[in-house]
Amino acid sequence: MIRPRKMKQIEMTILARDADRVIEYLGRKAVLHLSDETGAAPADEFPGEDTEAFRHIQDNLESLRTSADYLGVELPEEPLEDTTLPTAADDALTGHIGAGIGALGVRENERRLERRRVEEAHAEARAFENLNAPFGDLDQLSYLTLRVGRLDPKSQANLRETLGDRAVIVPLGPAANDDGQNAAAGDRILAAASRKGRFALDSELKKYSFAPITIPEGYRGVPAELLSGLAERLSNIDAALAGIGEEKKRLRDEYSPALRRLAGSYLMASQVERLKGRLRSTQSAYQLSGWAPADEVGEIAKTLGEITEGRAAIRAFLPDEIPDVREGREKVPVSLEHGAFVRGFERVVFSYGAPLYGTIDPTPFVAVSFAILFGVMFGDLGQGFVLFLLGLLTGRKGPKLLKKFRSYSTPLVAVGISSMIMGLLTGEVFASEGWIAVPTQAAAGFFMRVFDIPGEPPRAILRLMPEKGNIVKLFYFFGFTISVGIVLNSIGLLVNIANLVTLRKYEKAFFSKTGLAGLLLFWYAVSIAVRIILGGNFALIDLAGLLFPVFCIFFGPVIWRLFARERPVLPDGMMVFVMESLVEVLETASTYVSNTVSFLRVGAFALSHAVLSFIVFTLTEMVAGLPVGPALALIIMVAGNALIIVLEGMIVAIQVVRLQYYEFFSKFFTETGIEFKPFRFRKGESQ
Repeated sequence: MIRPRKMKQIEMTILARDADRVIEYLGRKAVLHLSDETGAAPADEFPGEDTEAFRHIQDNLESLRTSADYLGVELPEEPLEDTTLPTAADDALTGHIGAGIGALGVRENERRLERRRVEEAHAEARAFENLNAPFGDLDQLSYLTLRVGRLDPKSQANLRETLGDRAVIVPLGPAANDDGQNAAAGDRILAAASRKGRFALDSELKKYSFAPITIPEGYRGVPAELLSGLAERLSNIDAALAGIGEEKKRLRDEYSPALRRLAGSYLMASQVERLKGRLRSTQSAYQLSGWAPADEVGEIAKTLGEITEGRAAIRAFLPDEIPDVREGREKVPVSLEHGAFVRGFERVVFSYGAPLYGTIDPTPFVAVSFAILFGVMFGDLGQGFVLFLLGLLTGRKGPKLLKKFRSYSTPLVAVGISSMIMGLLTGEVFASEGWIAVPTQAAAGFFMRVFDIPGEPPRAILRLMPEKGNIVKLFYFFGFTISVGIVLNSIGLLVNIANLVTLRKYEKAFFSKTGLAGLLLFWYAVSIAVRIILGGNFALIDLAGLLFPVFCIFFGPVIWRLFARERPVLPDGMMVFVMESLVEVLETASTYVSNTVSFLRVGAFALSHAVLSFIVFTLTEMVAGLPVGPALALIIMVAGNALIIVLEGMIVAIQVVRLQYYEFFSKFFTETGIEFKPFRFRKGESQ
């Protein structure tokens, strides 16, 4: 389309009970650009975050994030494609998942803390295993407290359960009693606890009638039973941790889809609550307004009627029916509708500014001229193919790893094809001029025979490197780049004239330097230059042809005020009028000259590209004859082409954008509009 889509303003009043479903539909459909007057609060403030409902949503989100972090599940940063608002069942499921995973996390944390304590005790006990010191002196260890004595075997299990992870109980086997007889098997134990837990250990041992025994004076070192008991405890803890790991893996597989789905639902719900907080509302109803494409209004009204069962009041207005729009206080958002190729260059336009509503959309011109200019400056069949391939890889069907570069896909494909075409003309393939010379020469020879053209068939249609016999062709090439500049400048002027007429700014449309008078001056000056280049002369009538548009630019304000019967004719006086008009004429002449000559940079960068390719090719040939020449030549070829693609590719892209901004957009982007940005849940989607 040559103009933006027609828009209508929608005002709707909905009941509070329908608000969530209505906002869900609008966020999915992404067709309503909310007006500035929609909410009672600015867009950068979120009074909806103070509500109990929002806090409940955030609590659930935090619970889901905690569970996902523990299980190693990556949650979405925005609602998923099939996301719906959460239900009471989702609240219950979120609580169930959080409780289960939280309990598992507590168990794992307890086991890890226990393992650390037991591991420290085991390490210290091993350090004193062979120590030639009385056992009684080991009570001074920094980590361990040791107690040896008798305890009824029936009480040992209860003691272990009571102490839990705070101590290790190690049976020491039968021992002799005071009258020389063996005591009951298994009544002798060794209890080991941390230094911090010695008071709890002593307290519990006393409850169970623990009877300390005296260690023989000759006994030295740490009992082997203690070491084996601590090692067994470590083994048991490791087994428990392994079981917890398996449980985590099972829960990850079981809960991963639910966690992602629930996170998407609560992210959507949080956006709904934020928007509701901005809307004008009463206790029972909400009111919102915004802009939507005119061809979507009917479907929006029909669907909202079905969602609310006829409880929504909806009105639609054309821009001319809104006083704020007529008086310039509000701008209508601009929505562009393009095919895949042109749509890929929309961001080039919007990065400069959105066109005003109702004016001509420059994106189609940008798409074509961008591809042509880039290809002319970056002509190489092989390097262009690399850009083309990168464009395919960053497309929708490319790897997910390159998803973030998806917006560059179409421009890369376009400039890649353009560069490949230019490479066919110059005969360059990865900086080499010989790879397609034979087929080029054969094709040229065929056409020369068909059209009976004398001479030797060329190895390349266009050679940019200055050499004997192609200097004239080089000047022709620079002339071509100037011609591209003339065409692009002319299109910019025509677009500006059409826009000004649409906006009813007739004075600027006919008498300004970027209006009809400036266009006539530009075209006539170009025609004189072409005629002189072709051997013609400057005639007296040419002076009149130049002076007429200059006269219109100089006296344009006066002519228009006389025609419109506005008084006074010179509101700022004669002196101010003369100075402003003189500056306007001088600026017109200098602007058109500089804007046209600026396109010589296209030829200059094309020549620099050819020089860089020539250097890479020459270096490759120079090292090819060395002992390790083939390998070195391959390295130079690959590195040189990579450098050209990355470095010069960026420079050429910057130059093309500069030409678009300063030589094309400057003709008609005197005032910018606002981009159509509908309310949507999935911010990552293309606008």
